[in-house]
Amino acid sequence: MTPGPPAADAGREVCVVGGGLAGITAAVRLADAGHRVTLLERRAELGGATYSFDHGGLVVDTGQHVFLRCYERYRDLLDRLGSTGLTRLQPRFSVPVLAPGRAPHVLARARGLPAPAHLLPPLAGYSLLNVRERWRAITAANALRAVDPDDPGNDRISFGGWLAEHGQGSRAVRRLWDLITVAALNTTAEQASLALAARVFRTGLLERADAGDIGRPIAPLSSLHGRPALRLLTRLGVRVDTGRRVERVEPDTTGFRVAIGGAAGRAGRDELAADAVVLAVPHTAAARLVPAAACDDRAGWQGLGSAPIVNVHLRYDSVVTRLPFAAAVESPVQWVFDRTPPSMPDGQYLVVSISAADDTITVPAGPLAATYAAAVAGLFPAARSARVLETFVTREPHATFRQAPGTRALRPGAATRLPGLVLAGAWTDTGWPDTMEGAVRSGHRAADVVLAHLMCSNRNLEGTR
Repeated sequence: MTPGPPAADAGREVCVVGGGLAGITAAVRLADAGHRVTLLERRAELGGATYSFDHGGLVVDTGQHVFLRCYERYRDLLDRLGSTGLTRLQPRFSVPVLAPGRAPHVLARARGLPAPAHLLPPLAGYSLLNVRERWRAITAANALRAVDPDDPGNDRISFGGWLAEHGQGSRAVRRLWDLITVAALNTTAEQASLALAARVFRTGLLERADAGDIGRPIAPLSSLHGRPALRLLTRLGVRVDTGRRVERVEPDTTGFRVAIGGAAGRAGRDELAADAVVLAVPHTAAARLVPAAACDDRAGWQGLGSAPIVNVHLRYDSVVTRLPFAAAVESPVQWVFDRTPPSMPDGQYLVVSISAADDTITVPAGPLAATYAAAVAGLFPAARSARVLETFVTREPHATFRQAPGTRALRPGAATRLPGLVLAGAWTDTGWPDTMEGAVRSGHRAADVVLAHLMCSNRNLEGTR
């Protein structure tokens, strides 16, 4: 992460509310600029939606988060946190695609070809589509290159409708387009914004040959984000206060007052004075905290809604696959990841990640785990003879906002009508989907707005002397 320019009035008080990737990014930038930063996080640890917890001695992540080579700001953050070594980035995009009763098909970009020619061989040879479907997919991919992700008109159009207009039948959508759309946007192509889908496909696959190479954590998310962030922020002099819930943010004559609820073991409430405040919290919390004078349209943020993700965890007594991860079609399984820790030398721990999980979010854990254990056995023959030692389910009911047509108009920018009160989070208008990259980009934008405000404020003060 590149530090911002030094502030002309270094040493102002800034409060960052929210310790996810957006808040961490903003806090680092502002501390780099010499300001006195306090970061408040309601959970016990930093990391926001990307954290881990203990389950009977097994460290479990809240979700299976992956990134792409084109996630440049996120990867810069990992470098700054010193945790890049806890990830693995493919040298070349390659995804094993599984289907019941079929041999795996490896969908991989061609070597040595520039974009978009690097996609021609893999699409032309994609065995899960017939020849006609493959060539129609190539034509649609070429047409998608001309779709502007920043055109508001494209955000009002369904990606599924656009695909249908470009000759993509339901089987091609299920077996090809939704492989990426559901994972990246947490919704199906039919329900996705064309603009956000274009951002995913253009930036990740069509504009640069290596952009879509997949990175994944090889350590728990808390080790990747939250703990190294705490170490870095502490080193930069940021006051990090966890387990604290912000109740109210109000403007006053000199800046803002932030009311903080009492935490466990602490009596009463606290109030913090700040020259600027960054609200790096989900849209539901932001709508509650933002004063009406700052955003009179904040009630409309509720229209962003939320979309769930469910993870089914399966622990076997033996190894059932050598694949580090795989996608699946014509199966309840969407993506499956091998998360076996070094402390489990004889068995295997797989996690099935289910995005756009509206139909499964309320299914009881027992039947849900049984369904997915059977589905995994339909994909990996070795799982049919292995014994399932344990199953459990984790649920993220509000994993992302619902990235449907029309959402761009509901996503606010970083600045509000109250100078110095700034919004951050992957739900804000970054132009990106609700991803880790979008969250980090929002943190940078928020820091830019705060730094500009403080610099302007300092000039005004100097002008009155």
